[in-house]
Amino acid sequence: MNGDRRTAMALHLLLTLADADVARRVRKRLAVTEDPPAGPPPVWEAARQVSRAGTPASVLLWMLQADRPDINEVVYHVDGVGGRIQRDILRGVPFGDGARGPLPLAPGLRKQTEPVDLPGTGPRGVVSELRAVTRMRQGRRAAAAVGRDDWAQVAAADLEEPLPGFARWALATRIDCPKALRERFSDHPSFAHRMRQAGIVAGPGAYAENWRTAQDVLSVLDSGRWAFPGRLPEAEAVLRPLVQGSLGENTEAWAVLAQLLPTFTGTAPELIVTSGAIA
Repeated sequence: MNGDRRTAMALHLLLTLADADVARRVRKRLAVTEDPPAGPPPVWEAARQVSRAGTPASVLLWMLQADRPDINEVVYHVDGVGGRIQRDILRGVPFGDGARGPLPLAPGLRKQTEPVDLPGTGPRGVVSELRAVTRMRQGRRAAAAVGRDDWAQVAAADLEEPLPGFARWALATRIDCPKALRERFSDHPSFAHRMRQAGIVAGPGAYAENWRTAQDVLSVLDSGRWAFPGRLPEAEAVLRPLVQGSLGENTEAWAVLAQLLPTFTGTAPELIVTSGAIA
């Protein structure tokens, strides 16, 4: 996806947060002739779109939480998603809160076979393997063996006696690590930095508010219309008051934003407020 496309997507996301009449006038002022397609791109293009540089890993979890076969098919084909999650997708395991499975498979996945090269749990079981961790590489391998059904057991074991630090780090960077368990791991001073490096975000609202660059964040959120529609309102709730308060009906403020957008290095809220102040 090139920069012009990302700019168009970012601007489109913000325009959806403005009043309809304002959005029409802004499009006319900026000579925006068409919006990005509302539906998902073809599977492989969609997979590339959500795995490009700058997209946090947590986006894949937000997608899985929709429990939609078409979205799961995209996640399945994303590079680096991990064999355990691919296996869970093929087994129809739901990721949304309170959802029940098995979920139906998208037609394109029905002939796929489950990954066979998954890390084993070893003769001692998942928890014992995690407790034996003394190095980061060992921790990653032990964490990779944790399946969707193992998380409750892992959380209970850590509550009884904290798991080794390297095991905790590795578990926390799994996109499907339960939120409550990850929060329990957050007492280390460098935890927040490590999670950011791994692309782990608390939610779309935190992503919209704190991550950069603005163009990257807004274009990812625009993809959320088809990729994670159930979680997108969390980001919209953060951005809408800023759009309506700092940009509002001022078409010149929108023009400033469109000019700054491709090279602005700050967050989306900073971009919106700065554009309004300049105009």
